[in-house]
Order: sequence, then C-alpha cells, then structure tokens
Amino acid sequence: MRLRFADRLWKHRELCWQLTVREVIGRYKGSALGWLWSLLTPLLMLAVYTFVFSGIFKSRWDNLSGSGTMVFATNLFAGLIVFNVVAECLNKAPQLIPENRNYVTKVIFPLEILSVVTVASAGFHAATSLLVLAVFQLITAHSIPITALWLPLLWIPLFCWSLSLSWALSALGVYLRDVGQIVGVVTNMLMFLSAVFYPLSALPPNWQPILGLNPLVWAIEQTRHILIRGIMPNLFTLSIVIVISICLCEFCYRTFTIARRGFADVL
Repeated sequence: MRLRFADRLWKHRELCWQLTVREVIGRYKGSALGWLWSLLTPLLMLAVYTFVFSGIFKSRWDNLSGSGTMVFATNLFAGLIVFNVVAECLNKAPQLIPENRNYVTKVIFPLEILSVVTVASAGFHAATSLLVLAVFQLITAHSIPITALWLPLLWIPLFCWSLSLSWALSALGVYLRDVGQIVGVVTNMLMFLSAVFYPLSALPPNWQPILGLNPLVWAIEQTRHILIRGIMPNLFTLSIVIVISICLCEFCYRTFTIARRGFADVL
C-alpha cells in the first residue's frame, strides 16, 4: 500500500523544518530565559507531583529496589514526558486550522503539515526533557541502560498516534467548535488514566486489562522499561504496533484531505 501521507510530508520536508524551527523559537521569543523554559517547566511540575504523591501520599514505586523519592521521581518523569507529547498535540489540534485560517484560502499551502509542525515541536520538548531524565537516571542508578537505544523505534507509534489525533481533531475542530473544551477535559482525565503516577502493576488485577487498552499506557510502560529498568521491548509486539500506527496515520491523513474541502466555506 502506498502511503500518501509519507509522500506528502517528504515533498514538503523543507517547509516542515522551517515552520518547526519558527514554532520552537517563537514560543520563547522575548522571554529572558528562552529555551531554558522547556527545561524548567517540566522540572517544576515534576517537583510538585513528586512532593504531593511521594512526600504527602507516601507513594512508592513497586518492584524496584530502593524505591525512594528519586526513584519515584524518575519513573514519574518518564511517564510525564510521554504523556506531554500527546497532550501538547491534543490541546493544540482543535484550534490549529481556525488560528491559521489565512492558510486555508491558499490552495497551494499544504494544511496537513500544520499538525506535523505541532508534533515535531512536541518532540523537541520531549528530547529536552529526556536530557533531564538522563541526569536523574545517572543520579539514581549511576548508569543508563543500553536498552535506551531502542527509544527512537519505540516512539514511532507515539508520534504516529499524535499525528493521527492532530489531523482528526484539527479537522473536527473546524466544524465543531466544542471540540476544544472536550479535548481539555479528556486530556486531564488521560493524565490519571495513563499510568503516569503509578505503574500498571499497582492496579487491581481486574483493572489492568481495561487500562491496558489505552495506547498511552503501553507507550509509558515500555518507555520506563527500556530507559529505567533495562528491559528489552518485545520486537514482535512492537512491529505490530508500528504497522497499526502507520495505517492509522494514513487513514487520518486521507480523512483530513477530504474534510479540508469544506474548510473555506466554514471559516
């Protein structure tokens, strides 16, 4: 099967790069700390969550030796990095087309790359946070597992899901303006239902298969396995997930191109 979205993105790769750089630079333009905010923001949130859950609620991470505050913080931060990639794309998607309506009337402008820019920007901030996580891992475990090299392959489905959702919600957001409010509520719910603050094994056995249906749970748990525990991913399962994710991307891209035909009339 020919992947139309891949052909389209490759054709406009230079434009995607330029817009992504502009998006990343523009976010911190004029601020005193600039790019450092991408480090400080997750660190401040991590400090608050760790204090509340580990300090006040006395939460501990199961099945890990030395399950103290730093171990809890490392596992929590790994989950937050994965979650924030999807959350950033979800929250921006509904207003992506309305906020760039000047591009809608330009027939030659590829509107689909707006979602690509959002995902790429989220990926940049995730990479920045990974540097911080590496420091945490060196402090707690004094080493980084060699399995961390599997992360780029493991995150292919994560970026495919984010791109697919961004295309779907950005198109839907043009026709139904309530989508933004709905997505905000759903995103907040997902934070607590995606094993960010706890391992999946901490749930009652009858609840684990239900929450395991959430793709984010799989991505977060697998990220912790390779970055913190040094556990190899199941390559067969990973291959299936990658294929399904790419197919989902293709479906959402084709749906977006059909929905695009009515954008100008609505906006």
